[in-house]
Amino acid sequence: MIVDLHNHTKFCNHADGEIYEYIERAIKCNIKYFGFSEHAPMNFDEKYRMSFEQMNQYEQNILDARETYKDKIEILLGYEVDYLKGYMDERVLNADVDYLIGSVHFIDEWGFDNPEFIGNYEHQDIDEIWQKYFNAIEDMANSKLFDIVGHLDLIKIFKFVPKKDITEIAKNALLAIKKADMSIEINVAGLRKPIGEIYPSAVLLKEIKKLDIPITFASDAHKPEQVGLFSDEAVKIAKNIGYTKCALYRKRKKEFIDL
Repeated sequence: MIVDLHNHTKFCNHADGEIYEYIERAIKCNIKYFGFSEHAPMNFDEKYRMSFEQMNQYEQNILDARETYKDKIEILLGYEVDYLKGYMDERVLNADVDYLIGSVHFIDEWGFDNPEFIGNYEHQDIDEIWQKYFNAIEDMANSKLFDIVGHLDLIKIFKFVPKKDITEIAKNALLAIKKADMSIEINVAGLRKPIGEIYPSAVLLKEIKKLDIPITFASDAHKPEQVGLFSDEAVKIAKNIGYTKCALYRKRKKEFIDL
């Protein structure tokens, strides 16, 4: 991957390693544009994210690293923001960053991707929760608050898949993403999860390409050794689908880089 925009730090309370270790790993992996997008603070599920009081320190640490490594790699600053109505905060949405990733980790305040709450799947209609998830993605895109869609089909994480056609479930969400001029990340974290598959699936990526929605790339690393992992697979998938460029953001402005 030339571009890798979705990576974490210890500020989120569930990642390991120092900022410089992630960057050194990115340099070894020949990544040219490396972004940190920490889980943004909100007054919900605080255990798995930074606090509002840590925002300035996080941003300054990334900017300091940008200066330190400016001759070796370009460091970009972002946040991964949970799209959860009633909890998003202007301090995050108006932050002076290069990009905001919009992600859905909750359905009706149920953290569906958290192993702690996997038991809740037993009480759900899988087709229904997939549709609820993609309805939330659609709402997120319609908000026009974000630049990048995080791990588009995260709902598949534990291999609970619908009987209904996935492209039909996701159809309106993809149209909203197109209308909002967002990019969709090819996120390799799914290869480290029970689903064993990149987010989004090849089936969805074909639909994304048909709509000419831009892509970008994400290690979604929570440890330095995860940076660049499976990058060859991610780029190969993108090229096989027909992509020749990927998106990169500076100061909330989209640019394109040749793959």
